[in-house]
Amino acid sequence: MSVAWGIVGFGWVARDYMAPGIRDAGHRLVAVADPGAESRAAAEALGARAYADLADLVADPEIEAVYVATPNHLHREAIEALAASGKAILCEKPMAASLRDAEAMAMAVSDNRTFYGTAFDQRHHPAHRAMRDWIAQGRLGTVTAVRIVYACWLPRAWTSVAGHDNWRIDPKKAGGGALMDLAPHGLDLVDFLVGESIVDLAALTQARAQDYAVDDGALLIGRTGSGVLANLHVAYNCPDALPRRRLEMTGTAGQLTAIDTMGQVAGGSLTFIDGTTGQAQPIAFDGAASPFLEQVRAFGSALRHPEERAAYSAPRDLHTMRLLARAYDALT
Repeated sequence: MSVAWGIVGFGWVARDYMAPGIRDAGHRLVAVADPGAESRAAAEALGARAYADLADLVADPEIEAVYVATPNHLHREAIEALAASGKAILCEKPMAASLRDAEAMAMAVSDNRTFYGTAFDQRHHPAHRAMRDWIAQGRLGTVTAVRIVYACWLPRAWTSVAGHDNWRIDPKKAGGGALMDLAPHGLDLVDFLVGESIVDLAALTQARAQDYAVDDGALLIGRTGSGVLANLHVAYNCPDALPRRRLEMTGTAGQLTAIDTMGQVAGGSLTFIDGTTGQAQPIAFDGAASPFLEQVRAFGSALRHPEERAAYSAPRDLHTMRLLARAYDALT
C-alpha cells in the first residue's frame, strides 16, 4: 500500500522524522518544495525531486499526499494552493499562526472536499493508543483528570543540524511561543484519549528564562463537556536533562502514567496503578514504532480506505485553534 508523498518545507522535523517515517512505512518520498538550495539538495540526496516553487509540487501528478512542514505563518498559503489539487494534506500543528488563517484553511479544505489532517502525531504513539484502549474498555473507571508535562529547552541561539533559523521564537512566524507550539499536542491528546474536546480553558504564560519575544512557559487548565479536568505544563525553559515528559490519566479505578512518550521518538514506559490495591503494573506496547511512523501508516491507510477518514477532522482541529486563540486573548 505504498503512497507517493510530497513535502512542503524540508526543515529538521521533515528530514529527521517525517522522511524516515515515510520510508519505514514502505511509502515513497517523491518530491519536496523548499525555497532553500541546501534543503533542496538534501531532498535530492534522498532521491526526491526538489522544487523551489510550491506551484511545481502542486502540479506534480505523481504525488498523492503532501506533508506541510513550513513555519506556521506559511501553512495557509500551502493548504489553499493544495486544496483543489486532489492531493491529500497532512499539515503540521498548530494549524496556523493565527485563528484567521486556520479558519481560511478549514474553509478551503471543506469547499474542495479535500482529505485533510493536522499532524497530531501524539495520537499515534503506541503507548497513547494503549491508554485510549484501556479507557474505552472501562479499566480506568470514570476518568476524572488528565495531567501533562511536555517541556524542553529552546534557547535563542538554537539552530537545527541543517542550520535553519529558530523561527519558533518569532511571534509573526510562530504565532506564539511554548503555548502555541507544545500545548496543541496536549489539547488534542485529551480529545483522543477521552473522546471529547476541552470546552473551557484558561492559561497563564511566562517569559522567565529565555530572552525572546514569545512565552517560554505556560500552565493551562481545562475541562471537557462531561467534566474531565485537564492540567498542562508546557515549556521552552526546562533543561533537557530533567524529567520533562509525563502523561497521567486518573480515574476512579486507577491511574495510567506514561513517561517519556511525548515527543517524536519511539519508546518510553506505561504503567497502571490499581486504585484499590495500589499495585503497579507495566503495560506493554510497541516500543520500536515512532509516532511519525505510525502517523504515516494511519494517514496512508485512510487515503486508501475512505471509511477511516472519520479519525481526521478539520473542524475539530479548528476548535483546538480557537482554544489557543482564546487563551492568548485572555492574557492581553
